[in-house]
Amino acid sequence: MPLAPERLVGPELIDIWKKVESGERLSLEDGVRLYRTRNLTAVGAMANLVRERMWGDRTFFVRNQHINYTNICNKFCKFCSFYAKKGGPDPYQMTIEEVRNRLLWHKDANLTEIHMVGGINPRLPYEYYLDLCRSVKEILPGVHVKAFTAIEIEQIAKIGKVSHEQALIDLKEAGLDSLPGGGIEVLSDRVHQELFGKKLNGEGWKSVARAAAKIGLSQYATMLYGHIETIEERVSHLIQLRELQDETGHFLTFTPLSFHPEQTELEDIKPLTGDCDLRNIAVSRLMLDNFPHIKSFWIMNTKEVTQASQWYGADDVDGLVHEYEITYKEGEFGNKTQALTFTNMVHMIREAGRRPVERDSLYNEIVRDEATAAPRPARIPLAVSKG
Repeated sequence: MPLAPERLVGPELIDIWKKVESGERLSLEDGVRLYRTRNLTAVGAMANLVRERMWGDRTFFVRNQHINYTNICNKFCKFCSFYAKKGGPDPYQMTIEEVRNRLLWHKDANLTEIHMVGGINPRLPYEYYLDLCRSVKEILPGVHVKAFTAIEIEQIAKIGKVSHEQALIDLKEAGLDSLPGGGIEVLSDRVHQELFGKKLNGEGWKSVARAAAKIGLSQYATMLYGHIETIEERVSHLIQLRELQDETGHFLTFTPLSFHPEQTELEDIKPLTGDCDLRNIAVSRLMLDNFPHIKSFWIMNTKEVTQASQWYGADDVDGLVHEYEITYKEGEFGNKTQALTFTNMVHMIREAGRRPVERDSLYNEIVRDEATAAPRPARIPLAVSKG
């Protein structure tokens, strides 16, 4: 017999439980309390209630490949270990031919998504970005191109002397299908000025998001947590995204990203705990009532935390993730494998007690006769499934 809500969440959180149970929107004060309470189990239980109401026991994943086309960047963000700098990674810039070769390396992996992001290299011409998208479609005609954060779109528009909207239109014609969510980290002017002041600010990021929605591009959203942001700034970030989603309706997924201080200017910050990772996932699910999906990015959270996260609000675990290099390269800082086989992914989800569902980038279910067979898409509604 299930525990009564009063026993499950206790008197401290019973009012929030009642809101969650009835589908009432949570306030900033509610979000702060969810972060501050010591009762993580209660927060997870409420997030799981929402998760199962929307998606049942399904957990989604995608066959994807990451391409980080350059690590040359003029933004010098204090939290970044990826960009080329003295004593750090050597600079590189992929040619279009090198990108094509990267795609050919994994052509037999039945990929459905190519995720392309990079540093802000002011020497790259406008046509280079269009050719990146064209190359993917030439090598993998049916694949979904998820590429270029809002920060990159700002640079692309600047170098092309066009508006954000026109840059997105040109990229879409070249093969761009959606935008990833990175770039803004936390929607806080204070954090922006202190950690990444050379990048687009929050209002600029929202402007790019509105332009993407206007021309019919879907987008993902993220939050980088665990550096200098306050709890109030985290909740404000979530509410700002929720308000933007009310306005545009074009966001598919939200991913809380745990900060890794290794080889950054913030190395003195202690690594995050599993409690922090699970709490950010759970609070995100509870605050973002108009986002269809919450993702646990297993590379940054670890596979073990990602397994647990499926009971703390996450219904998506990203994908097989070939060649991810933004946080750390394979083999650095311990044994952190950065690719999963199809079998490993399915096992990871099933071992957590969930049902694995392969998807494409727009959350259409992919049904395969065999693991290597050609996919047959079957539509899953993006809003709410009783499943």
